[in-house]
Amino acid sequence: MLTAITRGVGPTFADCNLEFLVRQPIDVDRAVAQHQAYETCLRELGLQLVSLPPDPEFPDGLFVEDPALVLDEIAIVCRMGAEVRRKEAPSLADAIARFRPLEWLAAPGTLEGGDVVRIGKTLFVGISPRSSREGSARLADLIRPYGYRVVPVAVHGCMHLKSACCSVGRDTVLANRAWMEPGAFGDFRILEVPEPWAADVLRVGDTVIVPASFPRTQDLLERSGFHVRSLDVSELQKAEAGVTCMSLIFEASTGV
Repeated sequence: MLTAITRGVGPTFADCNLEFLVRQPIDVDRAVAQHQAYETCLRELGLQLVSLPPDPEFPDGLFVEDPALVLDEIAIVCRMGAEVRRKEAPSLADAIARFRPLEWLAAPGTLEGGDVVRIGKTLFVGISPRSSREGSARLADLIRPYGYRVVPVAVHGCMHLKSACCSVGRDTVLANRAWMEPGAFGDFRILEVPEPWAADVLRVGDTVIVPASFPRTQDLLERSGFHVRSLDVSELQKAEAGVTCMSLIFEASTGV
């Protein structure tokens, strides 16, 4: 069954780490409500949820995509580039271990799941402020025995590769090409976003979840033949949230 691991918004969420946005006041209660609506959306799209409790020690703990990468055969526990967030990994690893055997990405490389765009057996890995070439190379070593390959992609102007592009299926990538290496997805159809931060969208089955703050991108996807669901995550976006980073989605029937 298609499964998503999520973690609730904690009371310290307003103390989140920021890389590119100017800090704004965050209404934590509203952020909690928006995150709950996000979880409800995933359930309505047919996912089974493993919802972990918030941890006040980790303001960014709801961004469960960054500390780990779940593939069909194994899961990789990342060594995150944001050192202050590395303690988030163990409790998330415990939850993932119910479904997959674990590998841990060792020093000196860094890797965050927000830098990994998977299309089939190819993992496009952002070389970004949070993920290094050493981390990308170590990931390639860990997953090569399972038939995967890694393609490094230089990222600039944003935190993660998924801020610059996401796969929406049908051999199509939604992208802000100004923020990533030109030609990285040359074999794919590219839909250029009309709003700079709008490339982070989440495909679940035949539905693409798009933040409500990007109506022109929603229109672009609909005109391109995609079924779109709009979701208000405006308070979460103040913490540089994208709709991909708040869940780890995988098929639970595969693995351990």
